[in-house]
This record gives sequence, C-alpha cells and structure tokens, in this order.
Amino acid sequence: MQDVLSGSPTPATSSVQPSTSTPSSRAVSAIRATGAFALIDSLRRHGVKHIFGYPGGAILPIYDELYRAEERGDLQHILVRHEQGAAHAADAYARATGQVGVCFGTSGPGATNLVTGIANAQMDSIPMVIVTGQVSRAAIGSDAFQETDIYGITLPIVKHSYVVRDPRDTARIVAEAFYIARSGRPGPVLIDIPKDVGLEEHDYIPVEPGSVRLPGYRPTVKGNPRQVVQALRLIRKAKQPLLYVGGGAIAADAHKEILALAERYHIPVTTTLMGKGAFNEHHPLSVGMLGMHGTAYANYAVSDCDLLIAVGARFDDRVTGKLDEFANRAKVIHIDVDPAEVGKNRIPEVPIVGDVRYVLAELLRRDSEDRYDPDPSLTQDWLRRIDSWKQDYPLTVPRYSDRISPQEVIVEVGRQAPNAFFTTDVGQHQMWSAQFLKCGPRKWISSAGLGTMGFGMPAAMGAKVALPDEQVVCISGDASFQMNLQELGTLAQYGINVKTVIVNNAWQGMVRQWQQTFYEERYSCSDMQPGMPDFVKLAEAFGVKGMIVTEREQLQDAIAEMLAHDGPVLLDVKVAREENCYPMVAPGKSNAQMLGLPERPQPQNRADLTCLNCGAQNSVDHKFCSECGTKL
Repeated sequence: MQDVLSGSPTPATSSVQPSTSTPSSRAVSAIRATGAFALIDSLRRHGVKHIFGYPGGAILPIYDELYRAEERGDLQHILVRHEQGAAHAADAYARATGQVGVCFGTSGPGATNLVTGIANAQMDSIPMVIVTGQVSRAAIGSDAFQETDIYGITLPIVKHSYVVRDPRDTARIVAEAFYIARSGRPGPVLIDIPKDVGLEEHDYIPVEPGSVRLPGYRPTVKGNPRQVVQALRLIRKAKQPLLYVGGGAIAADAHKEILALAERYHIPVTTTLMGKGAFNEHHPLSVGMLGMHGTAYANYAVSDCDLLIAVGARFDDRVTGKLDEFANRAKVIHIDVDPAEVGKNRIPEVPIVGDVRYVLAELLRRDSEDRYDPDPSLTQDWLRRIDSWKQDYPLTVPRYSDRISPQEVIVEVGRQAPNAFFTTDVGQHQMWSAQFLKCGPRKWISSAGLGTMGFGMPAAMGAKVALPDEQVVCISGDASFQMNLQELGTLAQYGINVKTVIVNNAWQGMVRQWQQTFYEERYSCSDMQPGMPDFVKLAEAFGVKGMIVTEREQLQDAIAEMLAHDGPVLLDVKVAREENCYPMVAPGKSNAQMLGLPERPQPQNRADLTCLNCGAQNSVDHKFCSECGTKL
C-alpha cells in the first residue's frame, strides 16, 4: 500500500492484495449481493449518514443501490450541481464533526472535477473517502468513453488509493479506507470502482469498523517519554515561551490540554489559520493568528520568544515569513503526529512524534506527578510586553463617512452570530474573517493550505447538513463566490439553511492588493467590473432569498433579518473597493517586518537581548552574544 506517512506511493496492485483484515468477532453469514450493495452497506456500517455527489454512467450501479438505501432511510444523498461542490461539502462535513466525509463522482470528467477538492483536503489533513465510478475492467486502458486514470491523477494528493477489481474486496477496502483516512495524520482516500464490479454478484461478508489490521501502517500515538520530559524541562525554564498551535490540534481535539498547559505555565498562545478555535481568542493569553496577515503582537511574540512550542503545526511559509529569521532566538519543541513534518522546515531541539492530545496529556500528567509549582513571575515581564504590543498595534476597523469598510461587515456578523460555524472563501475577506471572528473548536472552516476560491458556500452546505441545529454562516468575496455559485441550487432543493455574506468590492481583492503593493499598481485582470451579476436576482433565480446592503445604516438590520430567516439567504454587501488587509508580511521578509504598521521601536530594556545560551546581557546593537558568540 501507499506509505501513508511519507506519502510515497506503491503500485496499484496493492488494491487487490489478499485481505489482512481480522474478521468481526460476531459471526456473519454470507449473502449473495452485488459490489454496489457491498459498498453502500459498508458505508452504512461505518456510520455514514450523508453522501454528497453527482451521478453518471459509470457509477450508475452504485446510485441504483443508493436509491434503495435512501428508500430504507439508511442514509441521504445530497445532489450537488458540480462535483467540486461535493468534495468541499464532504470536506467541511468532516471538519465540523471530526467524522469522515464521503463524496461520489462518476468516471472521466466527474472524477477530475473532484480533484481540486481532494487536493484541498490533503493539504489541510481532512479525513475523506472519495468514491469514483470507472469504466468496466475490460475497457480500462483502452481510452474508453469517459475513462481517466483517476488513481494515477490523484496519487500525489491522497493519503491512499484503491482500484476495486474484485467485488469480494469491497467491504475490506471500505473498512481500510475509513481507518486510514482518520488515523494518524488524517487525509483523503480514493476508492475507484469499475462499473462491472458494481454489478457483479458475489458472496458478501461484511467487514466491521475497527476490525482491519494493516501490517506496516502503525501511526505513532504516544510520544517518546524522554522527549516529553525534556520538553517539560524547557517549559519550566522559559522566560518568554510561546505556544504555536496549528490544525493538528483541531484534528486531535486537543483544545482542553492546550488551555491547561497555557494557564499552568502562563504561556501566550498564537494559532495558525488552520488552528483557529483551538484556543479561546477572548482569553488574555491569546495573541490571535500569526503569519502573513496575523496580528502584530503575535508576529512580534514569535520573533522575540525564547521557547516556541509548536503543536500540530508545520512551519509553512505563510506563517514563518523568512524562515531563517522565524523564532531565531528560540529553542523549539515540535509535537506532531506526522514524522515527515518534524524537522522538515525547522530543526527542533525537542522533536516529539505522537498524537497531539495524547502527548500534551502525558506532559501534564508527568508535571502533576512531579508536584512542581510553576513560578508565575517567570513570564510576567514577557506577558507585559505582549500586552503593550496589543495596546500599541491593535486590529482596527476603519469607518468611512461615505462607504462601508469590509471589516465592519465581518465584525457585525460576528457580533450577531457569536456561536456560529463560519466558513470562508479565499482572499482578503478570509484574512479579515480570521482576524476579527472569534470561533470555538471546529467552528472555523476555511481552505488554508491550497487556498481554494469557491470553497466557502459548498463547505457551509456540508457543515449545515452535518449539524442541522447549528447556525452556519459563509463569508465570501464576490470573485470567490462566482467559482461555485451553482450550489445555490443545492441549498434551494434541500432547504439547507446557510447564510452567505458576500463582501463585495468588485475585485479579486487579494490579487489587487498584491498588484498595488508589489507590481506598481498594474491591475492586470483583477477588476471584476463590468460583468458582475446582480447577486440578489441570481439568488432569487435559484429560489433563495437575496438581499443587498449599500449603506451603513442598513447593515445591522439586514444581518439580523438574514439570520432570522428560515431558509438560505444570500446577502450582498457593497464595501469600500480599495481597502487593504493589514498587517501584511511581504514575501521573503521577517515576521517582525510588517506593512501597514508604524515602525516598531527598538528595545530599550537590555534584558530584551539576554543570551539564551549563557544568560549574558548584551546591548541592543549586538547580533551575537559578547560572551559566548551565540546568535541573539
């Protein structure tokens, strides 16, 4: 099988190896059934309640069996208007619930339309099972009608892949796929099923969830005890520590352990775009998001910390800025379930491979057993400095006399829907949303690694189907929204009560900001005018309530009306066209060098330049310690 930790694929013949599954302890008699029945029944046994998809010729045997399953009330299929919408909906279903999202597509263009959504899930480590129809076994490789090698196409963007060549393997493959998708570092798994496999009868014996055993695939859960002890020692000595929390903490449901560690040792916490919600951003120890559009105080904190505790984060370029200047005065503890990420971009002093929640729980357990009493004064000066940065460099909401600022829209939505699940598209509105919305665990759903425009509305659809009693709001941009606007039809057909707010500046906003800042205001192909649709009429054409706001005085009441409406709503808010998203770290620059802020004053306190190696104090103009030569 494909090595699911290193990502190194092995040949497709792995999909037809003899079963390594352990039979269920409960005796199950074989029944005569088709491969399609085996698939649908196996999905049901793995707790699948909803499937997002679009039918076609090669997958029709599966949809015929799905028809019967829906009649029995076993599960529900949501018919999207484009397969990309199915993949994004399944992705968000998984993010919101922690369960495995499932989507279907037929062969050829149906399968290739899923590719962007699969890549999106792989980049953000989202557990999904993708089922594609394929031409009959005899026709594979003959360039048959609607044949594509979706197995080969998706090899670099999945955790594992299967081609089912024998219907007797179907139940085992489904059980393995679900196990692989959600264990270790989560990710998408593809199952490609030829049409005749779906039709062929066989003696079907179910394989129950949790009964598979995969030799060679053993994700590390427990951290190395010595490294856990070493990490604890560093934490106890640190005067300027910082918790740097990524999406792995969300996947592991480690928010309680992060809170306990932060409060016990008085450690400020910053999160990545994927890590939003892992720590309460109203907490005094929160410094918000770091990175290219992170808060100034988060970026200053990571630049000046003496210990960086990376929890389920991967040191990606949008977080680190200039890598060799990222936390370059700090020792690093890196905790991650994927050994390929530990040391990939930054070599840590203490690497710990393991499940984030388990490792932090073990660290806290050992700390408790030691009966150690942390000294709160150790980080007191550090927290005061961070508080001063919060006062000096706050996130601001512009208020213009003649137009609405985008930030005003997002702040007002957050004020009126404080407990909502929020999805976003990609661009300026995404970064403003990350800055100003405060979300709980799993309530922030955004395309981070791939940055997929068109993600927001189908993602909101998936989250709402998963959690029908929760409020779900999509924050979109006018350009991003048009990437998958056809899913308004899905919302209307199923009455999926999603609220979509378009922050409409009639630009590809982030593209325009980069063209202004780095390309001397040459706005090549980023202006969406003319040709912008009337979003209200568009929504109404699909049977969705459409609303528009052009004046500030309308905003509060319009958002209240949108949230109160029993059904999907599209709210188009016209905002200032040329507002930029700040702070901003330019590519190749240090996180401490942010655009859109007053210049940072030089440190006046000599203690700011205390050598982390020998403890000697140095003047502010020193780059290396005068005593031991260590870089400051």
